[in-house]
Amino acid sequence: MIASTPVARWTWGRDDDSADALVRCLRDLLAAYSVLAAHRLVIGEPKVLLTVAESGTSNSHLFRGELAAAGTQGLGEADRLAREVATGLRPGEIGAVDASADCAGMLVGETEEVPQAGLFRLGASAFAGFAGTELVTFSDAWMLYDLKGRPQPALHVANAPRLSAALRELSEVLGSETDPEDSTYFGKPTETGVDNFFDDDGTASDVWTGFEIPYRNRVFHHTPGFAAGYRRSADGEVQYVPVHGEHGVLGYRAGLLWLERLSSAHEDGLAPSRALAELAGLSAEERPGTLHLTSLRELASGN
Repeated sequence: MIASTPVARWTWGRDDDSADALVRCLRDLLAAYSVLAAHRLVIGEPKVLLTVAESGTSNSHLFRGELAAAGTQGLGEADRLAREVATGLRPGEIGAVDASADCAGMLVGETEEVPQAGLFRLGASAFAGFAGTELVTFSDAWMLYDLKGRPQPALHVANAPRLSAALRELSEVLGSETDPEDSTYFGKPTETGVDNFFDDDGTASDVWTGFEIPYRNRVFHHTPGFAAGYRRSADGEVQYVPVHGEHGVLGYRAGLLWLERLSSAHEDGLAPSRALAELAGLSAEERPGTLHLTSLRELASGN
């Protein structure tokens, strides 16, 4: 399960004036990404969001933009990106440098590896002789129980050791002990992974219902509440139908109407595939398209 806010967070920090802040920040980010990539916890080449603040000011930036890294191994790519950024810097003295990358990765299921968007967010910063790195996960795959409190021993056994090994190697690569940050609404980070919360009777807490659903209802306050209905996430392929209007594929406001229609279809007892076909007005010969959920999200975002 993927939460809207962090499930767990770890940080590393050290005093380091071996290079300028821009180079230190990018080196640490790509070094950490390389460790995660070795365990397939992240996949693909990172898209790095970089901000270079002007020294002595709180809201002035010398650079802010996205960088496409051509690789993560060694110091060469970090140094190349630093030179690229340096050519586009506004005049001024460099202050704090912050870089981050949202990461998709592979989760090991019972029979196969499955790509999962939004698995981690990796960040690095450098300022005044100090370098820091942060890793945030939004997934419960490393936990013995999922966010609804249901046991998931197979998923835990397959994925928790991967995260544990990566945390250990990150400590070595970054030259700093792994520091588990404070507990979140969903879990308690440790030096080797994430622990669940438990109720007074010893059962794993249903933090999904307690925190994730209320959070989503606050964010999507114009939409029907996230109550009982069709699942809003899936493993493997999903069926989809583009909804077109006069000016192309419809967006947010049409989405609200469709959520209401799907809620009514669920109350009427329709299976998800039948509800999709009926609401889209498909004939018996037509079938909804199928895509993996990650690919469908990329299609919807225009990537």
